[in-house]
Amino acid sequence: MSKRPLSAALAAVVLAGLALPALGNEKLVLYTSQPNSDAQQTVDAFQAAYPEIEVEWVRDGTTQLMTRLRSELSAGVSNPDVLLIADSMTLESLKQEGHLLPYLSPERAAYSAELYDPEGYYYGTKLITTGIVYNTGAERQPQSWQELTQPEYEGQVTMPSPLYSGAALIHMAAVEANPELGEGYYEALHANRVEAQGGNGGVFNAVASGTKPYGIVVDFLPIREAAKGSPVAFVFPEEGVSAVTEPVAIMQGARNLDAAQKFVDFVLSREGQELVSEQGYLPAHPEVAPPAGFPARDGIALMPLDIEGALAREADLKQRFGDLFGS
Repeated sequence: MSKRPLSAALAAVVLAGLALPALGNEKLVLYTSQPNSDAQQTVDAFQAAYPEIEVEWVRDGTTQLMTRLRSELSAGVSNPDVLLIADSMTLESLKQEGHLLPYLSPERAAYSAELYDPEGYYYGTKLITTGIVYNTGAERQPQSWQELTQPEYEGQVTMPSPLYSGAALIHMAAVEANPELGEGYYEALHANRVEAQGGNGGVFNAVASGTKPYGIVVDFLPIREAAKGSPVAFVFPEEGVSAVTEPVAIMQGARNLDAAQKFVDFVLSREGQELVSEQGYLPAHPEVAPPAGFPARDGIALMPLDIEGALAREADLKQRFGDLFGS
């Protein structure tokens, strides 16, 4: 019987070993619209809990990320396992198109039913509310949405545009569904010469600099910057606030399903929600304390919103806003 040289046999064993995947090594591909620092913190915390899972993540704004994702889907490719992006209207559209996979996370039991899809297609992970910001040098401190339509505020208010901001679009839908405000509210804002601009960052900068004394903006910007000394204050109006929930969802056809389910469970867990609070956002978990500068959760009234109905009205909402305030 012929014998192979020992060196050749060892080489064969080594090559065979290199061809095998490392045991216990998992991967997760995440697409997120979180700010870079928040995304890195989220990934780091998840990997600390699951060190066996390697995370590859792509970060961009929701609009740009969705353009990329839809381009990939149209080419027959689905790269991400899981999405963590700004608003539920975007994920509702993906659900209706059949691109999401339902998952009934055991963590959902702690959450209010309105914060997640009943079939488990997506789950809200935080509450980014929209309220009123004012410069502390301003003459008035508005406490309600209706005040912004009064003559003394004429030409002094700025707001983000639903044509550019998902939070602003959800806010418009929630306001118009609120019986105290209704569809005439944006007409009243227009009549009072409220200025519409691109996003929430521009609104905050205008109020902080004193260019406009009052604004409509997402909560974390003025609350975070006020703590650093910026001359602004944030108000949760008495009629209630709208909220985007930065939902998490698993893609249909996820190649790393077990890792994706673990990621969903993690961001909904108390540990994941405590990270949300540490990052300066209002956690979706009702038992996790909000960060400094926020009122207690039971002191914040959320305006209800039918996400499916809002999605069906998206084109109409944008058209009417554009007709009133321009593009």
